[in-house]
Amino acid sequence: MKVQVQDVKTIGNIVKQVRKAQGLDQTTAGAFANCGITFVSQFENGKPTVQLEKALAMLDALGIDVYLDIPPELNGIDEKGAVS
Repeated sequence: MKVQVQDVKTIGNIVKQVRKAQGLDQTTAGAFANCGITFVSQFENGKPTVQLEKALAMLDALGIDVYLDIPPELNGIDEKGAVS
């Protein structure tokens, strides 16, 4: 399923739902992503200043893939962000 997100609260809510659907508590999910329970709680509650690297690790640990939809006129950008 694809979900368009506009803010951290939406992502956090999705993370919480996926975590619960997988039968994981915050401590266990955090351990899978090498994050503490405080981070997991803040992320799930939409704290806007969560660390992106940790957020991506949490998403990966839960099996949530993240893609960036690059506008067609910018199709010269490669995966590392360099313009070709």
